Amino acid sequence: MIGPMNKIRAHSAAFATGVALLLGSTALTAPQAALAQAQATGVVQRIVVQGNERIEQGTVLSYLPIQPGETVDPQRLDLALKTLARTDLFADVKIELQGGDLIVKVVENPIINQVVFEGNSALKEDKLKDEVQIRPRGIFTRAKVQADVQRIIELYRRSGRISATVTPKVVELPQKRVDLVFEISEGPKSGVLGVNFLGNVEYSDNDLKDVIVTKESHWYKFLTSNDNYDPDRIEYDREQLRKFYRNRGYFDFRVVASVAELATDKNGFAVTYTIDEGPKYKFGKVTVETELKKLDGNLLAQILPIRAGQLYEDEKIEQATDALTFAAGAAGFAFVDVRPRYVPNHENNTVDVVFSVREGPRVYVDRIDIVGNTRTLDYVVRRELEVAEGDAYNRVLVDRSKNRVRALGFFKDVDIEEVPSAQPDRTTLRVKTEEQPTGELSFSAGYSSVDKLVLDVGITERNFRGRGQNLRARVSVGSLRQQIDFGFTEPRFLGRDLRAGLDLYSYRYDLSDYAAYDTESTGGTLRLGFPLTQNASMGLRYQLRQDKVSVADNLCASGSVSDILCLQRGSYITSLFGYNLRLDKRNDPIQPTRGWFADLSQDLAGFGGDTKYLKTETDAGWYWGFNKDFIFSATGSAGYIEGWGGDNIRINDRFYKGGSSFRGFEIAGIGPRDTTTQSSALGAKLYAIGTFELTVPTFLPEQYGIKARLFSDFGTAGQLDDVDRLTAGGEINKNIKDDLGLRASAGLSIDWKSPMGPITFDFSHILAKDDYDRTETFRFSTSTRF
Repeated sequence: MIGPMNKIRAHSAAFATGVALLLGSTALTAPQAALAQAQATGVVQRIVVQGNERIEQGTVLSYLPIQPGETVDPQRLDLALKTLARTDLFADVKIELQGGDLIVKVVENPIINQVVFEGNSALKEDKLKDEVQIRPRGIFTRAKVQADVQRIIELYRRSGRISATVTPKVVELPQKRVDLVFEISEGPKSGVLGVNFLGNVEYSDNDLKDVIVTKESHWYKFLTSNDNYDPDRIEYDREQLRKFYRNRGYFDFRVVASVAELATDKNGFAVTYTIDEGPKYKFGKVTVETELKKLDGNLLAQILPIRAGQLYEDEKIEQATDALTFAAGAAGFAFVDVRPRYVPNHENNTVDVVFSVREGPRVYVDRIDIVGNTRTLDYVVRRELEVAEGDAYNRVLVDRSKNRVRALGFFKDVDIEEVPSAQPDRTTLRVKTEEQPTGELSFSAGYSSVDKLVLDVGITERNFRGRGQNLRARVSVGSLRQQIDFGFTEPRFLGRDLRAGLDLYSYRYDLSDYAAYDTESTGGTLRLGFPLTQNASMGLRYQLRQDKVSVADNLCASGSVSDILCLQRGSYITSLFGYNLRLDKRNDPIQPTRGWFADLSQDLAGFGGDTKYLKTETDAGWYWGFNKDFIFSATGSAGYIEGWGGDNIRINDRFYKGGSSFRGFEIAGIGPRDTTTQSSALGAKLYAIGTFELTVPTFLPEQYGIKARLFSDFGTAGQLDDVDRLTAGGEINKNIKDDLGLRASAGLSIDWKSPMGPITFDFSHILAKDDYDRTETFRFSTSTRF
């Protein structure tokens, strides 16, 4: 509680009077006044104000719509009464005409001395003060207090405390002042005990739980805010479900009901969504109708990203609308209205779509106002908008601007509404935002068959200083890897669509069990990224680092490790420039069921430093979902590194494949090896690995959260520099094995969404290998964020 409460308690006896003041009438109602003054007619000779204490008589007269010398009647008196009542300056007003005197009797509303909150612990007092409209030195009225009570209750409701109650009380002070006290009973937090779905056939409960925002409450989710009951979030989930199904062909999908039932012990809600999936539809006939003479509907239809027979998707409709709008704009029609019309054919499960292109009214953007961004600076929002003040109004660009602002991840809700301007051909755009937390403090713990226990502590701020900048710091400790890294990203470098960043790191890899050496690296990277097209992007980087390779002296003296490793010991500096290109046309970046992607990355070292090489790597993947249970993917990766200027590739710049990158083989399990000791993996200059995967049903209850994938990994790794193949005497070292033969494995991967986090089990069978490879038939890993 803020403020000198001793003073409030000294006036506690005045609570009864204060409550009466709060609940009493603010003014005589208009019908009563008219009835009381039904015979009041005459000429006003003089106006007399009575009862005013703080408010000057001239102020009262300035609001009164009556002047001396005017003739008044009951209607004029009723209007004067309403006018004074609307000023909120008075708790009661009476107007009487006595002879030639117009008597105005007023009872002033008190002035707020201070606003105090009692009983709040879940919500900070600063947050409550920002929510209420009543302020110290403001005028006290019952309507304002009641409105603020509702605001506070709504704030608690959004935080999951639906049983919160707020009781306003006032303490009268001298000189028509009052202290306003909001007594708050927060009540328990209402969590989500369970999320259930009825009517879903094609998609499991777990699939749909990933779609909605509302999450079930668990003890380890104490850092999340989406596991409390919020009716607004339930409505948002309905829309998310609709988008999910409509983008997968279910044109008739609808959410029949969403019901939240309070548990008997009132400690949480069970939320049930009843849905009607309907059949799956495909696009039927797609046509374009236009009233514009310079635009040919048949030609416009050819640029649409929709063809008859394709699976129906709402996103395709949006893309088609965008394409038609821009095509019309390129033809000189800046003001067009594109509207799709749907004609479903329930007999053959197709949807005919007719796009109507008409010339729209010419409207320009007069002004853009951004409201609600209490932390994020205006220009961070404004730079994401694709319309500017003075531009022609374009609905597609406005909708796209809204999505771009939402994609920032800084706001809980974003809406752009049109506000009429003084001129008919002008409109004001109001961008309404609602801030949400963007900082994350994360702790993670994990265990795997390789890393053993892994601990992670990190802090991330995605909207640093309200400027849209990303700041990251992390510490990770495990038996295989110890790492400290720091990153900073400026999303709009120099005010352009450039992502510039800086990474600083220091890490150590203990590869003694796999390659008989340890490596330590300390350095930094400068990054610059920018989009090329809607689906393509490019990044540039410069990296400077110092590497240190360590091999125990006793191992080198005893010959227990390869001489090549012993010769690589020491520290050296690497300075390189690199770039990467990415083309991504998948329908979902996390769980794709259609589409493909391709990456190309190259690093050129030798601009200073001690190493000179060119490293090239590429990744690609293709996805095809037969249905929700069977999803096939074909992915592949390849890389090659070659020294230049007479330089050879150092041991820790080579490729080490196996483990998660090639199931069935240990880390560094494939590739060149000194067979003098099995732990002396030498790394490869070349690798190529492909993977086929097929998601298959497990026929287990959905609530178990278990999914299975059949896989086959195949590829090769090898090639050493000539100097690494020779002994100290210059002869071919027969113990050095470097064969680019085929390696292959097949097996089963089990993914389990356990209560403590995701766990993956890999069971592998080796199909092809070399004698010196190191294999493994079982591998598991898990991690938990809490």
